Amino acid sequence: MKKALLFLVFAMVITVVAACGSKNTSTDSEVSAGTETTQDAKGITVKHQLGETVVPKNPSKVVVFDYGTLDSLDKLGVDVLAVSKDSLPGYLEKFKDAKYENAGGLKEPDFEKINSLKPDLIIISGRQQDSYEELSKIAPTIHLGVDTKRYMESFKENAEILGKIFGKEDAVKEELAKVDETIATVSEKAKSSGKKALIVLANEGKVSAYGAGGRFGLIHDVLGFEQSDSNIEVSTHGKSISFEYIVEKNPDYLFVVDRGAMSGGSGDSSAKQVVENDLVKNTNAFKDGKIVYLDPDYWYLSGGGLTSVPAMVDEVSKSL
Repeated sequence: MKKALLFLVFAMVITVVAACGSKNTSTDSEVSAGTETTQDAKGITVKHQLGETVVPKNPSKVVVFDYGTLDSLDKLGVDVLAVSKDSLPGYLEKFKDAKYENAGGLKEPDFEKINSLKPDLIIISGRQQDSYEELSKIAPTIHLGVDTKRYMESFKENAEILGKIFGKEDAVKEELAKVDETIATVSEKAKSSGKKALIVLANEGKVSAYGAGGRFGLIHDVLGFEQSDSNIEVSTHGKSISFEYIVEKNPDYLFVVDRGAMSGGSGDSSAKQVVENDLVKNTNAFKDGKIVYLDPDYWYLSGGGLTSVPAMVDEVSKSL
C-alpha cells in the first residue's frame, strides 16, 4: 500500500514537472518567435554614415532632403510626403506641387512642420547632418548622401538600401546593371584616348578646381579621365584657382559645372563668358572644342540618383 502510494505521489510530481517544463518551453518559443516577428515588423537596420537606424519597411510617410535619394525614389515609383523645395533641380520640379509638403531649407529644416507630419522615415545627406539628432527625435532618420571618395560603391549601396526599404530590389538591380554597362563603355573610351581633364566649378566669376576623390571626381575615378593636376586636395569647396592656372595645366578637356545655371540659382549663367576668356583660349580644351558645360542640377544638386548618375555619365560620354 505504501509502495503504491509512493509510486502515485512520484508519478504526480513527474507529471507536474513535465507540465511545467512543457509550459516553459512553449513560452520561450513564443517569446522568441514574437521577438523575431516584432523585429520584422519594425523593418531593417540601416547602417549609415551617422549611425545605425531601424527603418520600417514600406514607410508611407517619407520626408526627403537628399535630392539624389528623391531622384531614385521617383525613378522607382515611390511617392513621398515632404521635400525641401527651396532648391529643387529642374527635372524634379513636380515636387513643387502643393500635394508635397515643404520640409524647410536644405540647411534649415522646419522641425515644427516635420514633427506635425508625423513621418515614418526621414532621409538626409551632408547639408542636414548637423540636424541629425534633432530629426532622429521626430522619426527614424538615415543619411544617404554619396561618399565621393567611393562614389559608385556608395551610390549602389544607397540604391540597394532604398530597394530593401521599399521592396524594389529587382528594379534597383536592373537600373544598376544599365549604369555599369554604360560606364564600362565610356571608361574604355576615356582611358584609350589618353586625354587629361580638369574639372572646375564656376560661381559668380570665381573658379575652383576639383580632382579625384572630390565631389565631381566621378570623371576621374570612374569614367577614366587622367588628371591635368594630380595634386588637387579633396575639399568641399575645391581649390581656388586663377585662369593662369588653367593655362598652365593645359587640359585636353575642361569640364565646367556652372553653379549659376542651376534651376534654383540666382539667375542666368555667365560662366561661358567668364571661362572662355583670352587666356583659356590658349588651352587644348578650347582649341579642340572640348570645354564641356555640365548640368549643375545633376552634378551639384542631385548626384547619386538612379536618374542623375546615368545622365552624368551620358554627358561625359557625349563629350567623347
